[in-house]
Amino acid sequence: MSVEEEVLKIQRKLNKMTAPDGTGQEQALDLLKALQTLDVNLDILTKTRIGMTVNELRKSSKDDEVISLAKTLIKNWKRFLGNTPAPSSNSSNKESSSSSTKTSSKSSNSSASGKKRDEDSNNKKKEEKKSSEDRSSKQNIPVQTSFPAVSSMTDAVRLKCREMLSNALKTDAIPEGCATPEELAEELEDAIYAEFKNTDMKYKNRIRSRVANLKDAKNPQLRMNYLCGAITAAKLAKMTPEEMASDEMKKLREKFVKEAINDAQLATVQGTKTDLLKCGKCKKRDCTYNQLQTRSSDEPMTTFVMCNNCGNRWKFC
Repeated sequence: MSVEEEVLKIQRKLNKMTAPDGTGQEQALDLLKALQTLDVNLDILTKTRIGMTVNELRKSSKDDEVISLAKTLIKNWKRFLGNTPAPSSNSSNKESSSSSTKTSSKSSNSSASGKKRDEDSNNKKKEEKKSSEDRSSKQNIPVQTSFPAVSSMTDAVRLKCREMLSNALKTDAIPEGCATPEELAEELEDAIYAEFKNTDMKYKNRIRSRVANLKDAKNPQLRMNYLCGAITAAKLAKMTPEEMASDEMKKLREKFVKEAINDAQLATVQGTKTDLLKCGKCKKRDCTYNQLQTRSSDEPMTTFVMCNNCGNRWKFC
């Protein structure tokens, strides 16, 4: 991969980290360090506009280390724009002519010499102003509005996984201003591959889990959160099924847990209901009993019974 392609890849990731509140910038420092190691020249700066992207990140970031490194990169790149063109031969000839004119004027007439110096000074100021305007116009780098997708991936398994993730993200309409499903799928696959370092069964199971949850019609919030950048690729790559579940499914699971806890507590504290025992007082078969080991372990347990109708209590062994 060429330096320009690597810069474009880093730029796409940095473009998603320029939120005003500084969120989603967990990988910003690593990306800036990677950018610092690349041999960036004036041609690459002109084509990619990476300087503007790094400056936007500096303005939005809340991390002092990110801000400091961004400033360093911008300062280093500015040296490419600080080189000014050498003075032209015409300008040199004019200055030489002006110098000889002043010399001859001094010897002939002091008042004429003073007038000539003023004219030369004005001409010099005009030339400097024009030269400055020329430099400014040369530094107005044209903005390139779009870039071709760059991918050097050749692994068939990883390419297929990226395709599956991309298709899962295309279920809904893509919100304006968000990255494309292909770019998001590539980032998510990169994050998963970075954890396992290979395409074994664990890697494939993780991919299948993300695809299933992103395609789930009952859980559109997860898909939309990733499309809009509320959930980063690094976070989604490691989320558990419980974390990815929809709000409805989370509430249902909480309900089941509470019911299981209540049933366990009811059996332990309140006892077990039965209609096999008959109250000797009200003759009803609506009782609750508990069994406790009140004697030695080789003896049977003692059964404590309470009538739910009249409150009568008794025990038997």
